Amino acid sequence: MNREPEKEWNDVLLKRSVSLSGAREVIHAAQRKAQENGWRISVAVVDRAGEVVALERNDAAIGISPTVALAKARTAALLEAPSGEFEAFINAGQPSFLATPGVTPLEGGIPLRFDGEIIGAVGVSGAHGANDSAVALAAAAALVALRRD
Repeated sequence: MNREPEKEWNDVLLKRSVSLSGAREVIHAAQRKAQENGWRISVAVVDRAGEVVALERNDAAIGISPTVALAKARTAALLEAPSGEFEAFINAGQPSFLATPGVTPLEGGIPLRFDGEIIGAVGVSGAHGANDSAVALAAAAALVALRRD
């Protein structure tokens, strides 16, 4: 089975994914931002396929928050958009988005990007709505800042 080298590469997809080290940096940035505001949160980081890379729950965060943070992160990774966009669609009268399997249409899930490619997502729960999104955006920005260093 002699194949041309170029042909073999056409049969393989090379996709980047957030590393455990990167996920830890994202979580650290999220917890720092939440602490500055007195919010007790859980933070999840997933890879591009929506599988968990790291998850952290503040000792004082409510019990459901780790599950919700993970669901928000998965939604952002798999749909390649902030989870809050889907909440906005539903609130604007498009309830069909509720039929999408595995989607959690709540603010707080943000895709993580590297050179324009989605490499995973971060999900935050416990600061409520727009605050969850603000924390997740700050956490995602911390990963981008690491690349510049």
